[in-house]
Amino acid sequence: MALAAAVNATTARIDTPRACAGWLACAMLALAIGTVSAQLPPHASEASVRAAYLYKFLAYIEWPPASLPAADTPLVVGVVGADDVHEELQAMVARRMVGGHPVNTRRLADGEVPDDLHAVFVGRGASDPARLAERLRGRPVLVVTEAASGLEWGGMINLVLVEGRIRFEASQVAAERAGLRLGARLLAVADRVVTR
Repeated sequence: MALAAAVNATTARIDTPRACAGWLACAMLALAIGTVSAQLPPHASEASVRAAYLYKFLAYIEWPPASLPAADTPLVVGVVGADDVHEELQAMVARRMVGGHPVNTRRLADGEVPDDLHAVFVGRGASDPARLAERLRGRPVLVVTEAASGLEWGGMINLVLVEGRIRFEASQVAAERAGLRLGARLLAVADRVVTR
């Protein structure tokens, strides 16, 4: 599972304090993301798993202070082209907080880009995902996709199916361009990270 991947990916010796801290951080994120599947029924739908990943990702993103000006400013997550993911996410985040912020979800029409958006999931049903990513370029909005070329056209996190399991890859470059910071723990358990 994710923990095994984090352990296998750790090649440094763990007898130094810095190496132990790094390994512990990887293990903690792997466990946190691993709890996504532990919290879902044994035969959870792909939409449930995608929604759970999306919700968990929010805790590992750092937005610029102007994006969340007050402690109670809600994190607004839009979903386009995946009504099933929106329904699952909406049920999942009810009365939940991320970093002290309530989470609100919105089902977006193709091309809709609200001003108060913090994250958007671009599903397979989106008619022009590359154009949507272009409209969001430079704005501090986390773009999560599920397309084979999602990172190439501007996605910051892309969900991929690997050996029948949903995994993810990340683009640190795209996130930094938007003024976002992907947490080190998130990057440590990604299948692939684009750094330039």
